[in-house]
Amino acid sequence: MEVVYPRCCGLDIHKRTVVACRIVPGPDARPQKDVRTFGTMTDDLLALADWLDEAGVTHAALEATGVYWQPLWNLPHAALEATGVYWQPLWNLLEDRFALLLVNAYHVRQVPGRKTDVKDAEWLADLLRHGLLRTSFVPPRPQRELRELTRYRTSLVRERSREANRIQKTLEGANLKLGDVASNVLGVSGQAILRALVAGTTDPAALAELARGRLRDKRADLERALAGAVGPHQRFLLGEQLRHLAALDEAIARVSAEIAQRVHPVAAALEALDTIPGVARRTAEALVAEVGTDLARFPSAAHLASWAGLCPGNHQSAGKRQSGRTRKANPWLRAALTEAAQGAGRTKQTYLGAQYRRLAARRGAKRASIAVGHSILVIAYHLLTTGELYADLGPNYFDERARDAVQRRLVRRLEALGYTVQLQPPAA
Repeated sequence: MEVVYPRCCGLDIHKRTVVACRIVPGPDARPQKDVRTFGTMTDDLLALADWLDEAGVTHAALEATGVYWQPLWNLPHAALEATGVYWQPLWNLLEDRFALLLVNAYHVRQVPGRKTDVKDAEWLADLLRHGLLRTSFVPPRPQRELRELTRYRTSLVRERSREANRIQKTLEGANLKLGDVASNVLGVSGQAILRALVAGTTDPAALAELARGRLRDKRADLERALAGAVGPHQRFLLGEQLRHLAALDEAIARVSAEIAQRVHPVAAALEALDTIPGVARRTAEALVAEVGTDLARFPSAAHLASWAGLCPGNHQSAGKRQSGRTRKANPWLRAALTEAAQGAGRTKQTYLGAQYRRLAARRGAKRASIAVGHSILVIAYHLLTTGELYADLGPNYFDERARDAVQRRLVRRLEALGYTVQLQPPAA
């Protein structure tokens, strides 16, 4: 087979060790393999880089199997197998010194019965040497840092939702039906009532008087809902949960401020994405962090949707089309787009809202969310590549596109009910 990279290396990465297989031309021009095991401390990884440098290695491959690969990304050309978070430290240390290939472990499966660390490294090196590995997209360091911030904020927001559910569970345990009357238990009125409960107030009338705004019109219902039995342990739990909630709110605010500072250079792209129905500021920041603003690496919007795992799967055998299940891809991007799709589905006079309701009626809400998320990603691709703002097609786009078919269908339905239908166009 043709040799594409004569000086290369395969790296099998684990939590405490990295097995490296170096392949370089020998004195007789035949490939010479050298296998060595290194630790994962910074000095060990730098020793690995020097060991590759002394042989003139240009490319290295690693599997995406963890974040432990990051320190290595600062080396010239090497191949790594990324199997979680273990590859990220390695990548960070080697990326400036070698050409690194981050490969999907599913695409480089070893022959059954020959699974050892040394053989895995040798297999990666052999595949890399002949150019048989397809690298995964690894964004530049500033985008990777922005990704970590937006993903951490998403984790904090999810933890806040879990803590809010714990508060609701504690209230239900004390037979306090605050959530049945107040639409937001953690709103201004709700938090005032919760703090009073923690302080020891048990009179339902006094608690109901703490309501603010439109909730004051429901004070009679509030008195009935707050007539419960709060035990000492429940009062303690509510206090701890409220303090945890306040700490999460402060952490989210700090992380959001850091993200806002880092995305300031791409403010125009964020404003363009913010014009899409269902896409708010946080979703726009998540899209920029996961996809970036330079989409030249994706030849078309279809390539981007395929990379994001939001297009139908292609599974055909014996002339029959099997399941069209979408493949696994970036879960953070998928979650952000699905959330935006559900928000767009609640809009009234928009194209995306019409698309969501049209699909949800036939295929269900989950499939509709994926389809609308795909549309949002395609729209974002065109906005970021052209620099234009979003122009909505309107809620009647699908009816106008097949106007005659819609007329025939509605006429048939009315005739089936016994009506005589005569269509008359409106006057000019």
